[in-house]
Amino acid sequence: MPVSWLELLLIPLGFAVGAYGTMVGAGGGFVLVPVLLLIYADEPPEAITSISLAVVFFNAVSGSAAYARQRRIDYLTGAIFATATLPGAVAGAFLVRGLPRAAFDALMGTMLLAIGTYTWWSADRPALIRAPARGRWVLRREMPGRDEGTVFRYSYNIWYGVAFSLVVGFVSSLFGVGGGILHVPVMITLLRFPVHVAVATSQFTLTFMSGAGSAVHVAGGELAGENMARALLLAAGAIPGAQVGARLARRIHGAWIARLLVVALAVLGVRLIAGSVL
Repeated sequence: MPVSWLELLLIPLGFAVGAYGTMVGAGGGFVLVPVLLLIYADEPPEAITSISLAVVFFNAVSGSAAYARQRRIDYLTGAIFATATLPGAVAGAFLVRGLPRAAFDALMGTMLLAIGTYTWWSADRPALIRAPARGRWVLRREMPGRDEGTVFRYSYNIWYGVAFSLVVGFVSSLFGVGGGILHVPVMITLLRFPVHVAVATSQFTLTFMSGAGSAVHVAGGELAGENMARALLLAAGAIPGAQVGARLARRIHGAWIARLLVVALAVLGVRLIAGSVL
């Protein structure tokens, strides 16, 4: 069946998701998936996640290109983390095929409420200034800061980053959310990355993570026909949206956006959980 004209509204939806997802380094899938679950209430979980992961891929490619021009991507770290996410991303794309829709909705709703709670709790908390990591397996990095002549110097334990990236790859592919919503907070708090470097590097990592999950769905036939058309419509909006999001990331403070996001996450989370038990 051809895509209906009403689905042209997926283009502005993709733009909004791409702009916000790139601005916070999360890819936008954590917003897109619950919206798609409501729009396509009869579709199986693998159809929803295949569409979302494809959009996250196009969004991440566009956002990474924008951040590359700003010289904010830590390519070495991004390559390490991306490699670590691949096994989990492939496993998650396979596992979602056997997950019942009601269970998927309940799990997704619970995750949205957890993310919303964390965002509300952390939005106004001042960033902690912590001493650089030291010891064995610690990688030391330098990146240019926002202002001319400013340099960020930071260090992190490689194995902490690899272990968490493996988990993020699995969760992101299972739910089709991209994974940046989990990766960025951990990079900032646990691994001690500067915020702007964490956001940009997360987008770069998402390119490989979402690409691997999408490839599994293409091979399995979930990302084809109507699903592919829907993904391309969303991507048509997400690609320019990502460019806008990268520009906004340099200028805007995220606390007030986070508060509005919490409301949306709470409403969507409760709606999905309620729908799964009725």
